[in-house]
Amino acid sequence: MNIAKEITKLRKTAGLTQVELAARAGVGLRFLRDLEQGKSTVRLDKVNQVLALFGCELGVRMKP
Repeated sequence: MNIAKEITKLRKTAGLTQVELAARAGVGLRFLRDLEQGKSTVRLDKVNQVLALFGCELGVRMKP
């Protein structure tokens, strides 16, 4: 799964602009643009703030 493409798809399906989604998620516009461009330096907690609006969450599995 490509999280950048998926978030862009979710946003467009919801009829939101990047500005609107950033405001609703409580993240900066620059962060959202970086996220949708697939930058690898984004913070997981902020990604989850955006995904929470769509009832989703990303996590990391640790092997014991």
